[in-house]
Amino acid sequence: MLLFSPSLVLAQDTEAAQAEQKAERLEESVVSGDIDAHDGEPITRSEAQAVDPDGGAPLDDPLTCLARTLYWEAKGQGANEMEAVANVVLNRLASKNFPDSVCAVVQDGSEQGSCQFSWWCDGRPDHVVEDGPYETAKEVARRTLNGDLDDRTRGALFFHHRGVSPGWSRTFTRTAETREFLFYAPAEGEM
Repeated sequence: MLLFSPSLVLAQDTEAAQAEQKAERLEESVVSGDIDAHDGEPITRSEAQAVDPDGGAPLDDPLTCLARTLYWEAKGQGANEMEAVANVVLNRLASKNFPDSVCAVVQDGSEQGSCQFSWWCDGRPDHVVEDGPYETAKEVARRTLNGDLDDRTRGALFFHHRGVSPGWSRTFTRTAETREFLFYAPAEGEM
């Protein structure tokens, strides 16, 4: 028999709210270019896991937007692949050529029908269907927003799966590759 515990639900809601506030502060420090200004407490593992527990919440906070992006772009590929995709999102967030919030970076291009992240405009439901990979995605998102990941893509702003060959990839410099993805940045002075 499962018992409903209002105090447990309240604790999870509090943790989620704390994680969202911390993520927004880090997001602001990345956009301002002063990552060292983020002197607040890091997002804890339990706080991150409390955010969007069922994988169906609205995409309105940095942690949920980043975790859902990592889940849909690299689920089944493992944490290393998710980390590299997270690097691209954070690199875009820091670039003056892209929107100034994680959610806006993820949703960029949807108004023109040419989404930067394919899962956002593929017409399929965006609710999480596998708990394990989503927990991994939230952990990678937490570490990313806490500034705990090195940029394994060397400043990449673009990436694609190895199984495709988009025309735009010939106009940029390849900066890194993983088992599943190739990463690119514009040449110096472009964009």
